[in-house]
Amino acid sequence: MAHHFANEIPAHLLIWQRVREYAVPSSMIETATVRRAAGDWAGACAAARVDVALDLRAVRDRHGTDFAHLLRTDLRRLAPDLLRWHMPRTAPDGRLRPGLTLSLARYPNSGATPVQLVVRTPPARADAGQRMSLSLWEGPGTGDVPAHHPHPHPDRRFRLDLHRHLWDATRSGELAHRSLPGAAPPGPPPDMVKSAWAQGRWAAEAELLLRADGRPRGAFTVRLAARNRVVLELVAPDDSHAPTFRPLREALPAQEVAALPLLPEAAARALPDRELLRAGLITAERLHPLVAAALAPSGTGTGPGPGVAASRPRPPEPDDPHRVECRGEVHRIALRDQVLTAVDHDPAQLRREELLVALGGPALPCLRAIDAVHRDPEALPAVRERLGHGDVAGALDVVEGLLGRAAVLRDGPLRDALESAAARRVDHGLFSSGLVAVHPAAGTGRGLNASGTGGVLGASGTGGVLGASGTGGVLGASGTGRAERPFRPRLDRHTPLALRHKRDSRARPRTGLTVSR
Repeated sequence: MAHHFANEIPAHLLIWQRVREYAVPSSMIETATVRRAAGDWAGACAAARVDVALDLRAVRDRHGTDFAHLLRTDLRRLAPDLLRWHMPRTAPDGRLRPGLTLSLARYPNSGATPVQLVVRTPPARADAGQRMSLSLWEGPGTGDVPAHHPHPHPDRRFRLDLHRHLWDATRSGELAHRSLPGAAPPGPPPDMVKSAWAQGRWAAEAELLLRADGRPRGAFTVRLAARNRVVLELVAPDDSHAPTFRPLREALPAQEVAALPLLPEAAARALPDRELLRAGLITAERLHPLVAAALAPSGTGTGPGPGVAASRPRPPEPDDPHRVECRGEVHRIALRDQVLTAVDHDPAQLRREELLVALGGPALPCLRAIDAVHRDPEALPAVRERLGHGDVAGALDVVEGLLGRAAVLRDGPLRDALESAAARRVDHGLFSSGLVAVHPAAGTGRGLNASGTGGVLGASGTGGVLGASGTGGVLGASGTGRAERPFRPRLDRHTPLALRHKRDSRARPRTGLTVSR
């Protein structure tokens, strides 16, 4: 008899379950909510690891007082922790989608292109800390576009200006009806449309999209995969009837299809939180308070306030759980004076045994267990998950809970994970400051930085961030400082492993998570 997997949990829900557990910790939600409630929108952004790259005074001088007032109002309504909760993510680790520029709001102006409030994510090579940046985009060719960002223009596939309930604290209640699956239109669904797609909401969301573009009715597209788009037509008998959609009767050329309005991912896909609740993979208490208030009004998290995140359970404090069989007895290993120690051994005996180990002798089972916990603890996956999502404080809390604040890390996977996280934060700092504009592998040939000045130089202009040879920064082959266009380096044994895997994959950037295909 064939096996049936009707009750098997989809892989994308398991990824979202980990994202909800680690990506937006309770401490971030608490701090950001308190500062936002006090009117400190910049402090709320700092608590949610969102860098603010705009100056309200400069905006007022450039665009006028009315525009600055609209922008300031949106910034005060912005819940950066809620924005992080709903940001697009990639598989398999569930981190922020790299190299993305996402529009939050559009403001009319006298020019042809509306000014947009955007949030940006760094490329994968500089995503340590999972930080985001908030700025204004005033159109192509403006001086505010960061030259070192891989995709500085707003992505029409990922836009939240039509979904303010995903970042505006005053409109988060709209999530209840904007995330309902709705009734699917009659007829067979388009190819590849599965349960992860909110097909029943496409007509209403497409109507909002077309109205924003000044079109009452017409055709639009839905991106189902990297090379698969379905072309649909929004129709209705008259203005008093709810619109519906149907496949376009006539095939259009590829160029015309690319020019049609594209339904954003936030409208095309089902809300993962509702799916997680339905599958029993998460409880309302574990949701963001604003999301819980919209999806489960009877739950504990019913609204914003200084203590909104207190209902989300914290990890239990460690006790004396370590027990080791040592010399025919069961001994305990526990924290004493902020150090993990074998409590059933005399301190003098432990000092003698440690000296014996230093001279090459065998170690006590208790000492071997303590050494193993320092090098490769059982909670190492939780530490790596928190570090991967930028929660350094949470990772250190787990380490201190296991080893104590006075512990000295020893060589092993735990120390490697912490050192790697620290080194990657340096890469993010270099990227955010504009010192490294291209991928480091491009420095092996003619690649230069965005300014075309011949590498990343220090204050004296004589060395700066040196290359592998240590002879003159990230310079081109000739080192003469000519402004040459960066090129894609050829794959060889000198190419970093991460870049080699990215170039070998046909799907770039990383895909596989349901919300980001």
